[in-house]
Amino acid sequence: MNRRRQWDIFCKVIDNFGDIGVCWRLSADLGARGEQVRLWVDDASALSWMAPTGAEGVEVLPWNQSVESTAVAALLAKQPGDVLIEAFGCDIPPEFLMHWVAQPAQSQPVRCWLNLEYLSAESYVERCHAMPSLVSHEPAAGWTKWFFYPGFTSKTGGLLREPGLTQRKTSFQLENEQQRDTSRLRVSLFCYEPPALAALLTEWSRHGLAGQPVELLVTAGRTAQAVKAVLSQWQADPEKTEPELLNITWLPWLSQTEFDHLLWRCDLNFVRGEDSVLRALWAGKPFVWSIYPQDDGAHQPKLEAFLQALDAPDSLKAFHRAWNTVGEKLVAPSAADLDDWRQHAQAAQTALLGQEDMTSRLLQFVAKNR
Repeated sequence: MNRRRQWDIFCKVIDNFGDIGVCWRLSADLGARGEQVRLWVDDASALSWMAPTGAEGVEVLPWNQSVESTAVAALLAKQPGDVLIEAFGCDIPPEFLMHWVAQPAQSQPVRCWLNLEYLSAESYVERCHAMPSLVSHEPAAGWTKWFFYPGFTSKTGGLLREPGLTQRKTSFQLENEQQRDTSRLRVSLFCYEPPALAALLTEWSRHGLAGQPVELLVTAGRTAQAVKAVLSQWQADPEKTEPELLNITWLPWLSQTEFDHLLWRCDLNFVRGEDSVLRALWAGKPFVWSIYPQDDGAHQPKLEAFLQALDAPDSLKAFHRAWNTVGEKLVAPSAADLDDWRQHAQAAQTALLGQEDMTSRLLQFVAKNR
């Protein structure tokens, strides 16, 4: 009997949990498909609330400043590694590489090493996806590393989407539809510190959204801090607002499953980073993406490529630009705009559901290039 394939995924948490969010979702999806995964992470603290129940087939291991060589040797002797993934260009510890490449040929004659890149809709993704790179430095000199790019077309690595997601979403919405308060528009907020946040909250407090009061569900962490900073400024502002038009609920830290439920319940979702923007896409609801800001401005063409790839309506493009750019004037969406965004979200979801998901493409790639 053939043993299950063993994956070693290395993840370095930079900030904001996006890196570990993507790596955990990929690990859990692989585990659910019968693969075995060792997820090496330098800071696993977020998994206590992101994935409190763990996942079948996934083992989380600490990635410290240095991985102890003897421990790695013992681990790989017990369970050799078949697939090695360095997520988002992180450098795998040489102590691990030394033993991984030196595994006896009779135990694993062919193995695959990949660099899983960040998600983008920019044109270079199709050009660079699945390109090989010969490693020139020890201890892995002479090995080939493959670049795997997630993306929005059939010529890329695809998008993370676990089997059965659409069915689970439909079932959840049917069960919860009768409980919702239709007198307010429900909006989720998961963002950094967008330039237009104060203007948006002020608009909602005075006029609501598309003519309706807003129930704003604010996620924990940086988002809550940003909103509270705006509210503290309001206390010193003599101009009167209409707080009954904006009701705020402060959410606790949510697991990935709970975050999906949040998106499925809302009429409009504000998301940030790589993992949550995909979950917003699969929710099929109107959404606004807070892209991670970079000092060199590289996030702006990435945002434009994303909006172009999804064929976003003009009003949604303009809102995204104002949400992500200092100095851009934010124009609140009308009821007609929001309906346009809703139709666009459903069309984008349908089109992307027609493509093969990333994990399936990854499994096929590994089988072909081992």
